[in-house]
Amino acid sequence: MRHRRVADLMTPVAVSVQRGTAFKEIARLLDEYGITAVPVVDEDERPVGVVSEADLLRRQTSRTTAGTAEGLMTSPAIVAEPEWSVVRAARVMEEKRIKRLPVVDGEGRLTGVVSRSDLLRLFLRRDRAIQEEILEDVLTQTLGLPPSALTVDVTDGRVTLSGTVERRGVRPVFVRLCESVEGVVEVVDRLVYPEDDPQEGAPEGVRGDA
Repeated sequence: MRHRRVADLMTPVAVSVQRGTAFKEIARLLDEYGITAVPVVDEDERPVGVVSEADLLRRQTSRTTAGTAEGLMTSPAIVAEPEWSVVRAARVMEEKRIKRLPVVDGEGRLTGVVSRSDLLRLFLRRDRAIQEEILEDVLTQTLGLPPSALTVDVTDGRVTLSGTVERRGVRPVFVRLCESVEGVVEVVDRLVYPEDDPQEGAPEGVRGDA
């Protein structure tokens, strides 16, 4: 399975401002481009902070007189790298409670921006595409089972697995792999197995016939 990277979803041409960019210009850029935050970069295009709508509002409701990006920004900038998985980017956004991540290249220069809305595009995958990936990549290529071995139904990103697995150990592995498929919202496990595998959990060297 190939998990998409930040590079696959980011906006490659990022809107950015300099330390000296004025309050009103920042507000204009946020409105013009329909974004909620903008990276602040230094002379070498390296992000040094981020100014968000919340930062602008805070300036208006507090006693601060900061009128440029340098005084308004949240610093240091929390950034992502193009090779990050989208899962990693989503976790950082969740942990830091932010909506956008500047993306930097190997030299730390701004190369794009990835947002929550970019990540949410993964969940707009067609049900058929999700089903095909599970059957072909997970079931056949990873587990070595024929596509007809189990039944995979997908509705609005909700995957229902049914059928009989020969070994108990296959069941949790299959479920976890399905959960990792991009676009999957939930996995409903209706798999059954005819009987416990007597070899499951036996100490190494004592499995099989004596």
